[in-house]
Amino acid sequence: MSARRSAPLSSRAGSSPAVVRLYGEIDLNTGDAVRQLLMDAIDAGDSVVVVDLSRVTFCDAGGLGVLIAAQHRARRRGVSLVLSSPGPQMVRLLEITGLDRNLPLMR
Repeated sequence: MSARRSAPLSSRAGSSPAVVRLYGEIDLNTGDAVRQLLMDAIDAGDSVVVVDLSRVTFCDAGGLGVLIAAQHRARRRGVSLVLSSPGPQMVRLLEITGLDRNLPLMR
C-alpha cells in the first residue's frame, strides 16, 4: 500500500447515465472522498450511475464497503449503479467476496 493519497475523479457525460471515474486506491485514506463522490452522483437524479474502475489500482475492505453503501443508497433511490471496466484484481476481489452477484459489472 502506498502512503500517497490518490484523489478520485468525477465527470458527468450528458444527462444520463452519470459517469464517475475513479483512479488510484480506494482505501482508508480515500474512502470518505469516494463515498461522497458516489453519493453525490446517486443523489443528482440520474437513473443510472456508472462507476468506471478501469484506473483503480487497489481496493481494500473499506473500499468494498464504500461500493456496498453506494449500491444500497442507489437501490433506495431507484438508481441503477453499475461498475464498469474493473481490472483483473478488482474482478477477482468481487468474485471472492461474492459481491459480483450484487454489484452489476460491465466488463
